[in-house]
This record gives sequence, structure tokens and C-alpha cells, in this order.
Amino acid sequence: MAPANKRRHLHMIFVTGGTGFLGSHLLRALVQAGKPVRALYRRDIPDHLHDIRHGVEWVKGDVLDVYSLEDALQNITHVYHAAATVSFQAGASTRMIHTNAEGTANVVNACLDAGVQKLLHVSSVAALGRSKTDAPIDEKADWEESKNNSAYAVSKYRSEIEVWRGIAEGLSAAIVNPSIILGTGYWNDGSGALIKNAWKEFPYYTSGTNGFVDVRDVVKAMIALMDSDITNKRFVVCAENWSYLDLFTQMANALQKKPPHIAVKPWLAEVVWRIEKIKSRITSKQPLITKETARSAQLKVTYNNERLLKALPGFSYTPLEQTIREICAAFLQEYGR
Repeated sequence: MAPANKRRHLHMIFVTGGTGFLGSHLLRALVQAGKPVRALYRRDIPDHLHDIRHGVEWVKGDVLDVYSLEDALQNITHVYHAAATVSFQAGASTRMIHTNAEGTANVVNACLDAGVQKLLHVSSVAALGRSKTDAPIDEKADWEESKNNSAYAVSKYRSEIEVWRGIAEGLSAAIVNPSIILGTGYWNDGSGALIKNAWKEFPYYTSGTNGFVDVRDVVKAMIALMDSDITNKRFVVCAENWSYLDLFTQMANALQKKPPHIAVKPWLAEVVWRIEKIKSRITSKQPLITKETARSAQLKVTYNNERLLKALPGFSYTPLEQTIREICAAFLQEYGR
């Protein structure tokens, strides 16, 4: 365990997934707020966290290693569980479901054994399933097995079950269900990949819609919920519902690139992901589009964010247009014109 902050505190925070996209933004916010933090890392501490590296007590381990979790939770009072494997590649589904569910089960058990005061679990709107109607999805949604549920959605649903099980066993916990998270950094994955597609003037768009939220707002909601008396509830964290066409058009305009202009019909999407699958076998590179991403991009899904806004008076979301402008400006600064 790397020494970083050896002072005794009444409250000591532990973060899993701190080297990932959301987790790194959370760590930075906690350190900047002067809160004592211990964070789990598996291999290396990313270079982009160098500015707060010495404000964090780092411990090497894995959520699948119960012994490393036991050691990491010594003297810990509050836990943010943000670690999860995210993949939409066909061959990774079984491993991802197993890793995310078992990892969460281990964290929940370790929290119970250590007498942790509160757990804040990062789930996903994917764990809410898909609505059969056009009504916005909210926290009351019941999971239903469906071909539209990705393997990632199944993994987050099963992970959330472990948290509810922990709650039933006496653990105080709250759950956030973020929609698609947008933010700076990690340009090759997640929202960063969306920016890169716009930068490359990817010409295609689908008719789908989804919910989007600024990563800073997710972090703000997580910290506010952790610091509150709210427990045993889950909250959709979604700023606005947009079509993919509007999203990519806004990104392209902010990057001074040509917006997408060719509509992809469902039948064409089915052709494209099959072609990508063949190409990936030949080149040994990950396909740009998979069956899951091709089909999910056609779905029109919206989310209701009212519960969080009512639970946290004074909380407000960053307008999505502002988020996109700021992310694109950061991308241009890093990659140039």
C-alpha cells in the first residue's frame, strides 16, 4: 500500500474503479474537496491522475480478490463502488457478467464484514431494462428479459441485485443509474469514442434516442447522495434525452467538422455489424460496430430524472449543449486542429 495520507480520520473513503473514466473524475473531486481517500488499482495508476496521485492512498488489488478487499477496507467508513468491466464484444459477455456481478458481491460482503457506514454503488440505466412503451423509464421500472438487453445490461442488473441483497442484510446503500456519461479524457472509449467518430466525420446516423449526462454531474450526484441521509434507493442520473443525430451534429459543429448525413436503416445496420465481424476476424482488431451496438443504436429510449432532482434540492444538471462544447474544446486542445 503506497503511503499518501496516514492521518487518522473519522471518515475514510474507499473507491473502486478509481482509475477508470467515472472513477478518476470522482477521485479528483474528492481530493480537491480535501476528503481522505483510499483507492483500488489493479495494474498501474494512470498518468492523467498525476496531479492528485499523492492525495490518494493507493492499494493494489482487485474486486475479484476478497483478501485484497478485506485489507483495503480496514478503517474505511464510506465506499464508492465504480469498478466494472464494460464491453459490447460478443466474446466478452460471459466474462463481463461474471466479473461485474461477482465483483459487486465481493464488495458488498466486504462492506458488511467491515461495518462500513454507507455504500454508493454505480449501476446504470441499462439495469432498468427496456420499456415496452414510449414512456420515459424511471427507477420503478421492473427488469424484463429481452433480446434488447445487452450483456452489459444483464451484468449491471445482476450487480444491482447484489447491492439489494446487501441492503436486506443490513447494509446502508444508495444506487445511481447514470445514462450515457459524457466527459473529457479516455478518448478511445465510451463518450471519447463518440467524439472521435464526429472528428473523423463519420457520415452515418441512426434513428435512436438515449439519455446523456455530464460526468461532473454524475460525480456531484454521487457525493451529494453519499453525504446525505438517503439510503436504500436508486436514482436515474440523466440530464437530457437526445437523438443520436442531434448529438453527433452538435459534436461535429463544435469540432468544425461535417455532421452525419446518411441515415442507417435497421436492415443496413444488420449488414454492417456482420461485415465488421468478418473484418475483425481477418484483422484481429475489435469491430467498430457489434450486433449489440448496432441494435441498441436503433432504439428510442428516454429517461425520467425527477426523483434525483426532488431528493437533492439545489442540484441541477449542466445543459447538454454546454457539456458538448466543453468536451470538444478539450479534445481540440489535446489533439489540435
